[in-house]
Amino acid sequence: MNELPGRLLAGDDGIARLNALIHALDDEEQVRLTLDDGEELSGVVAARPALQVFRPADGAEGYNALLRLEPLDNGDAAPRYLWLDRIVDVVRLGSA
Repeated sequence: MNELPGRLLAGDDGIARLNALIHALDDEEQVRLTLDDGEELSGVVAARPALQVFRPADGAEGYNALLRLEPLDNGDAAPRYLWLDRIVDVVRLGSA
């Protein structure tokens, strides 16, 4: 993937926050997420996200991770892709 996240996290606190979110998002777990803009989304975690390092053109190194969230109803809706830095709360709803 060549897309850069809107925000990169660095330092111990930023990396710890991302790792905590990664560990809260188990494979095939049904979740309700609250994003930093107040939007709530529900879906199924396709696979646990992985921490990624990014080095944009300005040379500042930072971290983020991308979540693929599948729709709960398995209908024709497309999956959503979310950068973990946008997630402020995870509620586990059970396994798929």
